[in-house]
Amino acid sequence: MIRGGVSENLNTVAEKVCSGNAAHAIDSKRIMIHDTCICSVVLCKNSWLSAGISSFVAGYLEKDVDEWIYIDIADQHPDSLRFIHDVEKIIGKKVTILKSSEFNCVEDVARKFRFINSKQGAPCTGMLKKAVRKKWENEHLQYQLTYVWGMDSNEKHRARQMVQNFPEFKHKFPLIREKMSKQDCHAFADRLGIKRPVMYDMGYNNNNCIGCVKGGMGYWNRIRKDFPEVFAARAKLERDIGHSCINGVFLDELDPNRGRMSEEIMQDCGIMCYLAFETQNNEQEKEKVI
Repeated sequence: MIRGGVSENLNTVAEKVCSGNAAHAIDSKRIMIHDTCICSVVLCKNSWLSAGISSFVAGYLEKDVDEWIYIDIADQHPDSLRFIHDVEKIIGKKVTILKSSEFNCVEDVARKFRFINSKQGAPCTGMLKKAVRKKWENEHLQYQLTYVWGMDSNEKHRARQMVQNFPEFKHKFPLIREKMSKQDCHAFADRLGIKRPVMYDMGYNNNNCIGCVKGGMGYWNRIRKDFPEVFAARAKLERDIGHSCINGVFLDELDPNRGRMSEEIMQDCGIMCYLAFETQNNEQEKEKVI
């Protein structure tokens, strides 16, 4: 169903970039309206790496990816860049590394906006990732973009939402196509001989920023143990701006025995994370209209 849904959506892309109601014919390089070219769009397939295993395996399976892109943030474990360079060796091409020109880290954003996190998302996601992606897209308007996503076989609902809410792009879901789970991705990467990011080996379910503001009590108590300097810095940040990462409790008040990280749901904080927030906001806006 996903593959069929994606295919149907791809056929509408030309209508998003061309005006008028005339019939469109698409070849591999241009979008044409009868015999008159009204816009030239070079096809480009992109894989946005989150420095997580799933996004890497998805791009690897898709094979004909034109550009691999990684958004670097100071808060990520230094081993993330090691992983990105190992990916380059596997795929045989350089990964484009982007970075916010305005903010260096999560704390920069939180202090600027005097806000950390809510059900609607975190400003660090918007400023450090979404804004960087939007800038890149605005610089590549001549391309008809296809995005390769690392959603696995258990995330078909998210893939459907992605296709429905972002019809201006083409979408590929190789992990869903191959019926692969996150565990399958880890095994696949191991067979390729690539060492996964160290955060996984430390017991974390993803390779997000160290001290991700979307973490729960169990996560933060684990950060307290593994990265005490990060825990202390986030606790101070909360008090300085009067806003907490965890709803209803400041980190310096958190009981060290509260929470179980293994039972907490925390998504990879990559492009899928902030697009998921965009999807949620789009749905809320539709409900308001209705």
